[in-house]
Amino acid sequence: MSARLLPRRSVIVAALTLPAAAAQAQTPAPTPAAPVRPLLMQGKTTLFQRIITQPGATIAPRSDGQGAHPIDGFETYYVYARQGGDSGWVQVGRGAAGRDLGWVPAAKTIEWKHTLVGAFTNPAGRLPVLFLDNKEEERRLLLDLQAGDTETRMLAEAQAGRPGSLIAREPAAWANIEERFYLLPILNVDQVARETGPDLRLLEVISVPAPPPPQPPQDFKAAVVFLVDTTVSMQPYIDGTRAVIKNIVNRILATPMRDKFRFGLVAYRDSLEDTPALEYYARTYARPDFSQPPDAILPAIAQVQQARAQSQGFDEDPIGGLKFTLDDIPWDSISSGYRHVILITDAAARPGNHPHSVTRMGISEIKQAANRSGVTIWALHLLTEEGGRRPGEHQLAATQYKELTTLNETTQLYYPVPIGSPGQWATQPDFMNQADQLARALIAATARTAHLPVPDLGPASGPPVAQLARQMPVIEEAMRLAYLGHVEQTTAPDKAVRSWTTDHDLRDSTRVSLGIRVLLTKNQLSDLAKTLKDVLRLGREGRLEPENFFTELQRTVASAFRDAQEITRATQIGGLLGEFLDDLPYKSELLDRTGAEWRQMSSLERDAIMNRIDNKLSLYQLYDQQADKWYDLGHSHDPGERVYPVPIEALP
Repeated sequence: MSARLLPRRSVIVAALTLPAAAAQAQTPAPTPAAPVRPLLMQGKTTLFQRIITQPGATIAPRSDGQGAHPIDGFETYYVYARQGGDSGWVQVGRGAAGRDLGWVPAAKTIEWKHTLVGAFTNPAGRLPVLFLDNKEEERRLLLDLQAGDTETRMLAEAQAGRPGSLIAREPAAWANIEERFYLLPILNVDQVARETGPDLRLLEVISVPAPPPPQPPQDFKAAVVFLVDTTVSMQPYIDGTRAVIKNIVNRILATPMRDKFRFGLVAYRDSLEDTPALEYYARTYARPDFSQPPDAILPAIAQVQQARAQSQGFDEDPIGGLKFTLDDIPWDSISSGYRHVILITDAAARPGNHPHSVTRMGISEIKQAANRSGVTIWALHLLTEEGGRRPGEHQLAATQYKELTTLNETTQLYYPVPIGSPGQWATQPDFMNQADQLARALIAATARTAHLPVPDLGPASGPPVAQLARQMPVIEEAMRLAYLGHVEQTTAPDKAVRSWTTDHDLRDSTRVSLGIRVLLTKNQLSDLAKTLKDVLRLGREGRLEPENFFTELQRTVASAFRDAQEITRATQIGGLLGEFLDDLPYKSELLDRTGAEWRQMSSLERDAIMNRIDNKLSLYQLYDQQADKWYDLGHSHDPGERVYPVPIEALP
């Protein structure tokens, strides 16, 4: 990840890889009188003190510094003892088990009170995140009614050799934390109220070095996977999808794009618990396979047919189809930023609490799952006559699929198709036009990124032309920046720098530019999931009256965990879920509820909270299953201490 360096002080934010594990071998052996456990944070009973080392730090087996040797900067350690205040020494160790203890100069450590980190969103279509050298300058910038224009001037002045208080900007290419973990610690969070627009968060962070990532692959690849509803009445649209793929494949066979682009096709129907005669709830007919020519897909997709049996109800489970597609397609063989799924459906998605939901996920959770896989979702929503006869059906589906396909918070990859009845297929070209144009646009963007001629795919026409013309520059820029973020290298500063920034775009304050995440350990996520399951079970038990819910939850949690005395003293639900959720900068619909407030809520309000908890539990299960996304941040070698950067909005 490489940023344009500022003339006076060049600081690049965010480390794309953890420090080399080989550094562990240099840490000294534990001292004989090892403490039983690290020091607790003030006022906490389960959270331990943590520090981050600055570049140039050393570690010694004794607190007088004898035998010291260098250690990596920006490593995280637990704190076991302190001597001599700010000019003294800090005894640190790997993990919470007293392993690899040693003494580090206090002046070479940075206190990390929360395990909060920043994660850059895709920078396409927004201003870059700026980092200033003092808090008051950042506050003035956030209160500036023309903050976007001011930021633009600051960047221009910095490039002209007058950086002022600006010490860094985010890298130009996207640093995607889901693809390659990096550490951008957030030390403090303040809320800034403005005259107009939403409040903004003022963040104190530290800059972290970015060692060069492994040599990037030289082979650039892109793919579109069509995810098609194959229930009864969908055959005309299955045939249309086939025709679109065949037409484009035949046109790129004789161009350089034959080596860069592939299609795939996945079909979904419905839960077999509803109707076993449906045969499958999801099936892959063709994966994007670069070991075969582009037209090798055609015989496979010729086998796709609509179901012979009618599914139960009009709503279906595209979320299950999406989850299957995310799991079954080998996305790692496709370049980051150029992984696309085009969903073709005529019905709204079942909610995660539906009895026959395959995933137990909602729209928000499957969108996060797609983001984790680097997959962009598009939706072609067929406005069929049957759906139109059902009150609110088209509106509900539109709301869901707009949320599902929103890119960078402003660009919705949602395309309604006014089909009418299936019998109108022969005279209604809108669907094929839209599917064809989406595929064409993505192929053209791929060609430009690969510096290849854009193939001639014939004339384009139809309703989505104008929408695509408006959206495609932002979409293509997002794709390109995601790809560059994967392949570019960067340099590292030689010292730690405290700086101040915000988490929203200064031109459009409704857009998040720096997402806030919480590094939860496997143990913490497991405890949180267990307690939420208890919340769910007790909240839904018909025999339990609302007035007994909080007391019963206290009893259940206290019997399952240590520190039972603290649990029984809790007055809010958040006090039962874990101290690691305390004081986080987000509003929760659950944590701050007291027993009295729970009783005063309506049954519909309580049910809505229960449904959202159920959805989040499905997301936590997905986190837990993806072993390669968990990081041994402190090199403790304890599986329970590995961390995952959980988006703050994914918390209960």
